[in-house]
Amino acid sequence: MTINSFYGFKINQFQTFDEKEKRIVVTCLKAQSLLVKQIKNKDKDHYWAYQVAILRDQKSKKKQYLKEIRIKEEPQLKIGDQIKLSTVFKVGDVVKVTGLTKGKGFAGVVKRWGFAGGPHTHGQSDRERAPGSIGMRTTPGRVWKGKKMPGHMGNKTKTIKGLRIFKIDEEKNELWLKGVIPGGRNNLIKISQYTK
Repeated sequence: MTINSFYGFKINQFQTFDEKEKRIVVTCLKAQSLLVKQIKNKDKDHYWAYQVAILRDQKSKKKQYLKEIRIKEEPQLKIGDQIKLSTVFKVGDVVKVTGLTKGKGFAGVVKRWGFAGGPHTHGQSDRERAPGSIGMRTTPGRVWKGKKMPGHMGNKTKTIKGLRIFKIDEEKNELWLKGVIPGGRNNLIKISQYTK
């Protein structure tokens, strides 16, 4: 099978011990089998892909997400087939995970970017969390794009690379990863094979 990606929902993060009795942080994901809903054809759609339905659990079939998993060759599965986690990954595989970070609303430069703020003296005792000067001289006479400013913090897609699969529980449909991943509980997470 040429599939190298899977989807799951973040359940929890906690500490456990590895085979060398070393304490590690792991993230547990709920990874139900994916249901093939549609197959994208290279002749018609210009690429091969499976469109899959992602369920939180087997009972909530109405609450499902539809995502695509691209493949490099003609698909072997048919519509209605299921893709199991154990056919895509095994314990010890190195993966990258992509998810949506927690949204934290509007934030100033001290919280968002770690600015130190201004001094509490010299007549600006009420400006200690302000960004300070943002402008330039006559040339270019504008604020550069990408300037670190106050604004919406979080709620962005983030990818973490180089995480290792610690455990796969086929009975509970759980995937344990060494390390932490973005987002809060119940967030949809994409897991993909990672090669440097």
